[in-house]
Amino acid sequence: MPNIENLRKQAKRVVRWHRDGHYPVAELIRSHLPKFADLPDPDVLAAPFGLADAQELVARQNGFSSWAALLQGATQMSDSTTQPPIDSAFVRAEAQLLVTDLPRSLVFYTEQLGFATQFAYGEPPFYAQVARGGAHLNLRLVPELPLDPALARREIYLAVTICVTSIKELFLDYQSRGVEFAQPLRTEPWGARTFIITDPDANLILFAA
Repeated sequence: MPNIENLRKQAKRVVRWHRDGHYPVAELIRSHLPKFADLPDPDVLAAPFGLADAQELVARQNGFSSWAALLQGATQMSDSTTQPPIDSAFVRAEAQLLVTDLPRSLVFYTEQLGFATQFAYGEPPFYAQVARGGAHLNLRLVPELPLDPALARREIYLAVTICVTSIKELFLDYQSRGVEFAQPLRTEPWGARTFIITDPDANLILFAA
């Protein structure tokens, strides 16, 4: 756990991001503070947000219900004998996408998006992986999707974000291949350039540079 001074700095930084209208902090606030859970980004950034809110956010990030509980926990940990930190490198993250027709999905990801099949497991296959560069996507066959595709698209429920270079060229390439876009190429308020495609099962994939 970070020391108390670092925790205070984290809270002050979140307040500053909110004050400056830094859009990514809206999702951070919404995901950790229940009173902001149902607000869209503009409303989160427009709502009153003070140091106490930021401290509660930092506490919840670290697994505590309140700032006071976090401070108590940090103090107890610093007073006790602790084990050396585990030196564990994060090698790769793999998204898992739910699909209802695995052969159809493999054709889409390989022929339209330029991925390569790494494996397809089962007879007939029910689990597969496709990869392109550092992006690895696991495809899992399910009898039906847990989320209504129309709702997923309307609310922009992203399945995965893939960071790329040369995003304009990739967008034009996908456009020429007939890929369906849920959002065309655009520049976001925070400076990123993004577009969103939808696969045959309405999984929304954001490409960003």
